[in-house]
Amino acid sequence: MRTKILFASMMVVMACSEQKPMETAEETTSKDTTFVTDKADTKTTTETDAVTASTNVANSPTFNGVIMVPRQRMATLSLTLGGKIHTLVVMPGQKVTRGQVVATIDNPAFIELQQAYLEACAQTEYLEQEYLRQCALGEEDATSRKRVQQSKAEYLSMKSRLAASASRLKTLGVSPESLQEKGIMDYLPVTSPLTGYITNLDANIGKYLDAGEPICDVIDKRAPLLQLTVYEKELPHMRMGRKMLFRVNGIDKQSFEAKVVSIDQSIDEKDYSVKVYAQVLTVHDDFRPGMYVHAKLLDAENN
Repeated sequence: MRTKILFASMMVVMACSEQKPMETAEETTSKDTTFVTDKADTKTTTETDAVTASTNVANSPTFNGVIMVPRQRMATLSLTLGGKIHTLVVMPGQKVTRGQVVATIDNPAFIELQQAYLEACAQTEYLEQEYLRQCALGEEDATSRKRVQQSKAEYLSMKSRLAASASRLKTLGVSPESLQEKGIMDYLPVTSPLTGYITNLDANIGKYLDAGEPICDVIDKRAPLLQLTVYEKELPHMRMGRKMLFRVNGIDKQSFEAKVVSIDQSIDEKDYSVKVYAQVLTVHDDFRPGMYVHAKLLDAENN
């Protein structure tokens, strides 16, 4: 009887031991299921880069570069006649218009040049009238013909001197016609050749500048370019007219559009890259030359 009771107890203990691993398996399955669900949620909520999300090119390469101003929209204000700066009326970053006076130069040679021009004007007018008078005296008299030739030579010589003086004034940015109306100017005005912003200003009142030495630069940033660095393996992606999106450091969460307009034909010997230029289609007021950009192709157009 005791043997039967002991056997029955052992059977109960074994049955309980078999049920416990089953519960553990269920818990493990539940934990595994929860982990998989969490991974799926993580993928769903992963934040996507704005430039990447806006493009439809699979694994499209990205390009780094800078904003630049086309050379045709940059000007260096340098002197063709040296002198001391008398006035300086601009500051770095200031906007100027075409023809606006940036500075004035003090040089006695400028006054002498104006004087020579005005004297040549007066002499040319007098010699022209004298030449016409000699022509009217009579063409058959030998003495008169000689005077006519001499008068003509003097007139043409002075006329060439007048033209030379006028050309020199024009190279200095001075209109000869306005000089005749307003008279001699004390100081040579230096004017901006285009509308833009002052940069690289390296001058001050009283500083002497030699002929050819620059005062400052003027940049017109209304039509900027992107200068991108493209490596050899990425060149097949580049085509004229192909569009791209780019971001600019310092202007967060905004993407801008550009279009490829030029591809350099030389390879950089250091890193085997090529410079590609893209015209900016959406211009921002805060764009400045030298700003770092990150660009990505927009579509597969023109491939």
